Amino acid sequence: MPEFLGIDTSNYTTSAAVYISDENRIVQRKKLLPVKSGALGLRQSDAVFHHTKQLPDMIESLFSEENIGPLTAAAASARPRNTEGSYMPCFLCGEGFVRSFSAIEKLPMYTTSHQVGHILAALYSADRLELVKEPFIAFHVSGGTTDCLLCEPDRELILKISTIGTSLDLNGGQAVDRVGLMLGLDFPCGIELEKLAEKADSHKKIKAVLKDGNCCLSGVENKCKAMLDNGESPENTAAYCLDYISAAVISMTEYAIEKHGRLPLVYAGGVMSDMLIRKQIISRYREAAFAQPQFSCDNAAGTAIFAYLKWSEEKCR
Repeated sequence: MPEFLGIDTSNYTTSAAVYISDENRIVQRKKLLPVKSGALGLRQSDAVFHHTKQLPDMIESLFSEENIGPLTAAAASARPRNTEGSYMPCFLCGEGFVRSFSAIEKLPMYTTSHQVGHILAALYSADRLELVKEPFIAFHVSGGTTDCLLCEPDRELILKISTIGTSLDLNGGQAVDRVGLMLGLDFPCGIELEKLAEKADSHKKIKAVLKDGNCCLSGVENKCKAMLDNGESPENTAAYCLDYISAAVISMTEYAIEKHGRLPLVYAGGVMSDMLIRKQIISRYREAAFAQPQFSCDNAAGTAIFAYLKWSEEKCR
């Protein structure tokens, strides 16, 4: 049966996955990069070092599975986005491994972007992979991006992506982590911030302001600090942060629909795994597709699926 390897070495997670196409099944392994307590992330040199240490463990664990057979093709996330100048050294770890492995095994080798991987993982986990054949609107909200995207079919890229809107300052994941550290949580702060917010007994009304479809999120950090200084509870402060991000994403969605029509909606990225944010979006757009939690945060599943889609496209030519 055709099986496809994907590797993703982002600034936060070492990930390896195999897509078993005949069964439409993903087998994956991933591990967060270690971050010192109180820190807001990693320098690229440290990320490269940790990927170099962790990737062999992920590969050994993945291929210890008895049901993983010979591979048909492999792919790596080689850059953050499919745009000119998009580059981060940490992605060289995964790309270098896949290039070497594919040369040894004489496999077709492909590269894509971390962003495309997130979107394909979301489509897979929501059972909406058929959307790669038609236009749709996708969100990628994480520590590095807060992007609203028009996705269209493309023979070479699989998905041609155009930006509809983005954040002009802080990204969604950065806002979550900065407020989380302010509240004494450990990085990455998303899960613990959500647990705090679930206990909130007050929610403030928020109206997001857009500039040509772009949001600004730096205000949430300042507002949350002011709330704490004025004696607001950590629970209500956490809820305000997540409500602020929800309001921004919903406003960006409205802008995208006004500009491009009522296309299918897909939400991907680690911030979109937050159930409080998800509930608010679904209350407005019941047809929206979300990645399941294990496919929301950084992972290589979408990269493995990209290898399958590219190989299938080339086979049909």
